[in-house]
Amino acid sequence: MPKLKVLFVSPEMAPFAKTGGLADVGGALPPALQALGADVKCAMPLFRQVDRSGLRKAKGGSLSLGLGGLQNDVEVLQGSLAKGLPVYFIRNDFYYDREFLYGSPQGDYPDNAERFTFFCRALLEYMKTQGSAPDIIHCNDWQSGLIPAYLKTIYADGFFARTATVFSIHNLAYQGLFPMDKFWLTGLPGELAGMKGLEFYGQMNFMKAGMIFTDVMNTVSPTYAREIQTPEYGYGLEGVLTARRGDLYGILNGADYRSWDPEHDKLIPANYSVKNMAGKLKCRQALLEAYGLPQSKAPIIGIVSRLADQKGFDLIAEIIDRLMSMDVVLVVLGTGDQKYHDLLTEIGRRFPRKAGIRIGFDNKIAHLIEAGSDMFLMPSRYEPGGLNQLYSYRYGTIPVVRATGGLDDTVADYNPKTGEGTGFKFSDYTADALLANIRQALDVYADRKAWEALVKRAMQLDFSWEKSARGYLGLYDKALAKRRG
Repeated sequence: MPKLKVLFVSPEMAPFAKTGGLADVGGALPPALQALGADVKCAMPLFRQVDRSGLRKAKGGSLSLGLGGLQNDVEVLQGSLAKGLPVYFIRNDFYYDREFLYGSPQGDYPDNAERFTFFCRALLEYMKTQGSAPDIIHCNDWQSGLIPAYLKTIYADGFFARTATVFSIHNLAYQGLFPMDKFWLTGLPGELAGMKGLEFYGQMNFMKAGMIFTDVMNTVSPTYAREIQTPEYGYGLEGVLTARRGDLYGILNGADYRSWDPEHDKLIPANYSVKNMAGKLKCRQALLEAYGLPQSKAPIIGIVSRLADQKGFDLIAEIIDRLMSMDVVLVVLGTGDQKYHDLLTEIGRRFPRKAGIRIGFDNKIAHLIEAGSDMFLMPSRYEPGGLNQLYSYRYGTIPVVRATGGLDDTVADYNPKTGEGTGFKFSDYTADALLANIRQALDVYADRKAWEALVKRAMQLDFSWEKSARGYLGLYDKALAKRRG
């Protein structure tokens, strides 16, 4: 029986380019699918972040594409995500050779409609030169949302006639909204400019395109799949999602233990495991040193996050004075919105001996925070899946989270009477609820026997990608059944 041919399309993939958890999924899911027997290829734009030193030109990898009345050159370079797993990088330096992927801290790039229309069209045109069509094109987030629309319209016949699509929603708040007067750039039939197509409150919506035209769609946790069908979390698309609820699934993300396991993590100063925890103390000392903070026995609360409204930093701002009055240390790593750059910089200035702040992303420091912290804070307003809570478990760093989306699915609230649970959860999106949850965690931390039992239990949890990958193979079967009837 021939292998299932999958083209995995993502705007970012670790280790090549990253802004958030989507890149981690992009770096881990394709190899897991490959390990289960699928023939997987990947594709993404050739952003400036990508190390080009090991890339080579793909065979037949140059073409010209008309967009906006101009002919744009396309070059395709090929890298490798794992042995025998190629990644096609769509190169156009005018669109992708920029400091950031989608926009600066001041806002999105104004030509993102052009940039990602070009990416989708260029990729499809390139794939037509490759001899055989994929069985599945797995699209991720709005940047690839036009691909399902293309396959149901201008690419419906010929090369892609039997290709099915799966569309994964990683964060519904980011939809790819653009002025409707740019619709003509897509080359899609004019009737799709209305409400039954890409139109969304007078704008063009790339996420909606993916949702309407894909064969099957999913998001990255069962709870988030339910949440986004409500006005609170649906961001105006809850009606579309409810109408297609029979084709909407929730599959939990996995954790890539090849990269995130303290027993063999090469980015931390000392390795450790549930059987020998001595290395965690060395990581703790190194973390405080890296942030220029005094050595302390106080519990360390770590945050590695995109700095955005979604992530609960407004709540942290409300409690910061009360939190810093406690016997705790706070370390933060992240980049995002300028207002949170300013907020966190000010927190670091006000509490130089208790709060360490780094604006930016540093993979080594991210690993050190997971290894050296005692708790990992994720007070998200919403969280489709979440990965850091899964990494934290393996590092013996206990998650303190809001009960939403994938956080609710993966963190079992600690019960002090029974000693059961894997972390600490709060429900109400309020500063008082967050602070009460942190205090509960600190109370348990003070009971060393109870805390050590909690840590040991957390470190033995298994969220490996194999189970998730099998779930995606099931989605691919559903998509093919719909496409091929």
